[in-house]
Amino acid sequence: MVPLLIVLLLALLLFGAGFALHLLWWIAVFVLVLWLLGFFFRGAGTGRSRGRWYRW
Repeated sequence: MVPLLIVLLLALLLFGAGFALHLLWWIAVFVLVLWLLGFFFRGAGTGRSRGRWYRW
């Protein structure tokens, strides 16, 4: 009975980690697309030759 519970617990843990990693990959892709859009569509900055749409 104990090995069965350990296997089930391990399967649940791996399923949760896989879901979290999958979600993090989608967030990373979204941030990359947002960064690329900001890189290509940046406006003219004040006092600089190249402006950026973000502050840092």
